[in-house]
Amino acid sequence: MSRRKVEFTNRDGHTLVGSLEQPESGPIRVMALFAHCFTCGKDVIAATRIASALAEQGIAVFRFDFTGLGGSDGDFGNTNFSSNVEDLLDAAEFLTEHYQAPRLLIGHSLGGAAALVAASRLESVEAVVTIAAPSTPSHVQHLFADQHCDINRDGQAEVDIGGRHFNIRAQLLDDLEDWSSRNLVATLRKPLLIFHSPVDAVVPVSEAAELYQAAMHPKSFVSLDNADHLLSKRADSDYVAATLAAWASRYLEFGDEATPTDRPRVAEDEVIVTEQDARFLRGLYTTRHEVLADEPESKGGTDQGPTPYDLLLMSLGACTSMTLRMYANHKSLAVSDIRVRLRHSRIHAEDCQDCESKNGQIEQLERHISYQGNLTEAEQQRFLEIADRCPVHKTLTREIRIRTEGGQLD
Repeated sequence: MSRRKVEFTNRDGHTLVGSLEQPESGPIRVMALFAHCFTCGKDVIAATRIASALAEQGIAVFRFDFTGLGGSDGDFGNTNFSSNVEDLLDAAEFLTEHYQAPRLLIGHSLGGAAALVAASRLESVEAVVTIAAPSTPSHVQHLFADQHCDINRDGQAEVDIGGRHFNIRAQLLDDLEDWSSRNLVATLRKPLLIFHSPVDAVVPVSEAAELYQAAMHPKSFVSLDNADHLLSKRADSDYVAATLAAWASRYLEFGDEATPTDRPRVAEDEVIVTEQDARFLRGLYTTRHEVLADEPESKGGTDQGPTPYDLLLMSLGACTSMTLRMYANHKSLAVSDIRVRLRHSRIHAEDCQDCESKNGQIEQLERHISYQGNLTEAEQQRFLEIADRCPVHKTLTREIRIRTEGGQLD
């Protein structure tokens, strides 16, 4: 898998920092959005391991720090459960605009409760997974039960949660209490998978039972025997990822009956290019091979593949190298490690002494050939001349006619 840092701005103007785990090769099969546990952050070990394992199976996972946590802007004291839900909705909007709309929503602990609410408001989400989640957000109040009186009296108090200190304000308690009477899954109407450990010491398994009873079918429950609340054992997080992927394939239509990219049928003498997102990511297919093309992040892409001009240079470079190797072998030249370095640029016609055009700009492809070997001066000169006999070189320097036609997809 590959991991990239991603930032987006939420509705309050705060910059939230996240990580996008993507398949190392091949396009994204499903985009998932991960909501972390209360005060945890995106880099909690369970989220990191689950995201990595899912990426290996073609499921991209975006996890981010809620407002005021980790690398994200904002004051945690000003946040609440409702703002966490809003952050999830803003993250989903960002993914839809720049990558793919999330089809799978995963939430850990209080993040699971937030995922249930957000999923009911996101049309793109087709399935939801909770891990050690409470049946109501108010359950987390037990974490600072000893300070309730101080918070209600003074409006805020410093609370120790898991060895870290947080400023908890009365508005958080009020917001959690407001959500306590709501049935989080009543309006979900989407496939739900509930993971929970029977020995969870933070959120008891009875909370999972309440969620399961309230949910409509299709719903599933998986017991995480002997796992702790944070899934600190790698075996537990790996098991969640493997089970989650198998379960999701039933509802998201990306299982064995389809290839990871919904590969099109390609004739022996053609190439097909398909869209992989709503911006620049494209799948390039021949009868037996597939690659990606994209643009760098600086130009609005996701940088998952070479740019079209990179591919053009690769084509010329590959053809050049093959042609030179065939020539060296045919002439029994002592040449090894042939390397071709290429660069594309645009120059002003007036700066080109041997160009026919004298106005505007000219496309320039620079090619530098290096190799190891003992060649005479005449052999070196001939070796470089052979590069111009590469078929792709000839194609690019001849008159080219491109015929375009179109129509609707079948």
